[in-house]
Amino acid sequence: LYFVYIIYSASRDRYYTGHTDNLVRRIDQHNCGYSSSTKSGIPWQLMYTEEFQTRNEAMKREYEIKSKKSRKYIEALINKI
Repeated sequence: LYFVYIIYSASRDRYYTGHTDNLVRRIDQHNCGYSSSTKSGIPWQLMYTEEFQTRNEAMKREYEIKSKKSRKYIEALINKI
């Protein structure tokens, strides 16, 4: 299984969207400074996930979310939970 996820940094008031096949490991990597694009926002909190059968489906959905370039869209997704 693959996951699209949205994490949030309160210190930077910023969302980040990504995809992975191991959600726990990936969130840990973000919070340990593994990714240069999220290093400055530690700590990150998982806010939203979607599950997919293939990596290709997850990548397409991640791209779709990112292409909206909209904080309102992301917050609407999160608030559906």
